[in-house]
Amino acid sequence: MAPTLMIPVLVTMMLLTGVCNTLLTKYQDLQCVRNCNAPDPKDRHTFEQPVVQTAQMFIGEMGCWFVVAGFAIVNRFSSKRRGYSPLASQAVSEDNPVLKPLVAKEEDRTLLQGRKILLLALPSCCDITGTTLMNVGLLFVAASIYQMTRGALVLFVGIFSVLFLRRRLFAYQWSALVIVVLGVGIVGLAGAIAPNPQAKPEPRSLLDTAVLTVRVMAKQIKSTAETPEALQTIIGVLMIAGAQIFTATQFVLEEWILENYAIEPLKVVGWEGFFGLSITLLGMAVLYFMIGSTEHGKYGYFDAVEAWRQITHDRAIAISSLLIMISIGGFNFFGLSVTRSISATSRSTIDTCRTLFIWIVSLALRWETFKWLQIIGFILLVYGTFLFNDIVRHPFRSYARRERAAPLLAEDPIEHM
Repeated sequence: MAPTLMIPVLVTMMLLTGVCNTLLTKYQDLQCVRNCNAPDPKDRHTFEQPVVQTAQMFIGEMGCWFVVAGFAIVNRFSSKRRGYSPLASQAVSEDNPVLKPLVAKEEDRTLLQGRKILLLALPSCCDITGTTLMNVGLLFVAASIYQMTRGALVLFVGIFSVLFLRRRLFAYQWSALVIVVLGVGIVGLAGAIAPNPQAKPEPRSLLDTAVLTVRVMAKQIKSTAETPEALQTIIGVLMIAGAQIFTATQFVLEEWILENYAIEPLKVVGWEGFFGLSITLLGMAVLYFMIGSTEHGKYGYFDAVEAWRQITHDRAIAISSLLIMISIGGFNFFGLSVTRSISATSRSTIDTCRTLFIWIVSLALRWETFKWLQIIGFILLVYGTFLFNDIVRHPFRSYARRERAAPLLAEDPIEHM
């Protein structure tokens, strides 16, 4: 297949694995593990193991080593068969988008090897914290709200790039970040408000519609803000948004490493998976003996023994765990192939489609209800992100000097989930 024809396939697989990753994690959260026959749904206990789900992610990332090993074997076999040693970087860097994640950008950079590999443990620690917080937040919110709230990432990437990478942001980009924050806030508010369309009388005019909508929203905000469900949703949104601080730190650290050292992007994912899994397993053991093994910590987030029992005794959880690992490994590979072959405009469009597909599937599965307020928040998120990435023009930007901002992360961020 021609290299240009491979890009639509890679984009499709990136979307499929990215959507499956979020939906499978939410599906796992909804599986009942204790008191499943209780008549009151509130007495039933579902799978709540965010730390284990973080470990699953790192196992999926370590799966990238199979691709690296497979490519090395094929490369060695082909060199023996043809009688010469092909230069992989020259063979694949310009023509084959599938193999671009296996090519390092050397450009007089020092090879990242030996003890210097330990530098990748730093973004791994950020990944552990950010992913675990997002997994906890996903327990409390719908899958689409989870995905939309992750849009706050552009805010922290922008701020950290200015502070630590000495990048420059123009006024229209700062206004885009404000729009993104507003969009995230509206999405979180939509998740906290429980819709009740049966209580809405039919309005007589457009003015009545507007007045009635404001009144209903005000009543719903006041009533639902005092309920435990709304409080959990707000906490979940704040945890997911806060997790983007660690994800942005991870991106900035990876950018600094890739700017100064030469290493294949897929190996970066593999090494981060190794360091992340090692630290996570060590942390799980320590936290189990400190908290999980106590009476108060039993059945909690740090009860590793109970988590293992739930995975091994519930077929749905076990199968979904395996599929999550596969989807994360696939998303990393296809994502790196795509991000090194297309423009920032196309990447933003793909991320938008991913969020839309997650929302549509969640609605089809009846995991959540449709909310008009969520659409408003989503539109603001998309507009702010597109404005920040120079995909759309600011309405007042035509009066200013036409300058195109340089990319904040020149090496292309490695998005892991």
